[in-house]
Amino acid sequence: MKELVVATRNKHKLKEIKTLLKGLPVRVVSLDNFKRVPDVIEDGLTLEANARKKAIQVSKFLNKLAIADDSGLEVEALGGKPGVYSARFSGKGATYDSNNKKLLKLLKDTPLSKRKACFRCVISLADKGRIIGMAEGKSCGKISFEPKGKAGFGYDPVFIPNGSKKTFAQLGIRKKNKISHRSRALLKARKLVKSLVCNR
Repeated sequence: MKELVVATRNKHKLKEIKTLLKGLPVRVVSLDNFKRVPDVIEDGLTLEANARKKAIQVSKFLNKLAIADDSGLEVEALGGKPGVYSARFSGKGATYDSNNKKLLKLLKDTPLSKRKACFRCVISLADKGRIIGMAEGKSCGKISFEPKGKAGFGYDPVFIPNGSKKTFAQLGIRKKNKISHRSRALLKARKLVKSLVCNR
């Protein structure tokens, strides 16, 4: 069975991706399965640039098929921030909690009608240093006034998707995976992986 390397060491992200790619004839592994894989510096100005860079460098170093994603929360009232800087929004040593606290503080006096936001995920697939395809998914909604829920990670406790009154963290992984930005991007990427693997 062909290996598909997810270019991440984030266990939460790996778990989501494994679940969404379940059933494909590939063995999904992460960077933790390999020694001495250099960290990829995510210095791109866009989600697309970071996803491409991670996929290319990891697939080239390991000489394997690699999939990488970069995701960001784009808040309308903040001019699209934190965007590409979502993971490190609150500065050096940022945590999920510190990022959420900063976001809520910046939106403190903003009414619900103006707390519109979209989660965006860009996925890149590369083989031996060459990009094979890209996919994008988006999930829009609003930012809550306080964190709610225990499931998920990142901004999940403060993001309420359209059509729901609950945050991603309240909905739980199974329901979230049906409507999330990452699931929508991976649904497109899944077809590409299946076509690639099954035709070899």
